[in-house]
Amino acid sequence: MEPSFSPNYNKPDAPGVAMNFDNTVSIWQIVSVSDSFETAASEAFRLLRLAQQQHPDWPRVYYLDIEGHEGEQKGYDQDFFEFQQEFWFSTIAHFVTAFETPMLGGLINPNPQRNDLPDDLQVNHPDQENPT
Repeated sequence: MEPSFSPNYNKPDAPGVAMNFDNTVSIWQIVSVSDSFETAASEAFRLLRLAQQQHPDWPRVYYLDIEGHEGEQKGYDQDFFEFQQEFWFSTIAHFVTAFETPMLGGLINPNPQRNDLPDDLQVNHPDQENPT
């Protein structure tokens, strides 16, 4: 059995993509108070694709910070509670080895990181009207 990968958690000096001394790739995203769910989701996906392009198949650790968006659900408004709980696990978590979010803390993906990122992301947020 192959040993599990356990990265050293090293948030980069600036938001974006950075290679670490331990041959992991760090991704740091800051969601601003003015960012919508869709904007944050698109940026998360863009950063994942950039990391895969710059450092193909290297173990990725994703750091997410959220400014504002306070609310009643574990400290976040509905959109950013859902962003961290539903969107993150259904979309982003598969493509990283580990991640850290404000609400969930630091977690290691129990499965191997996937590197087969799709070409684009289509967000079907429940608050959006569905096209007919």
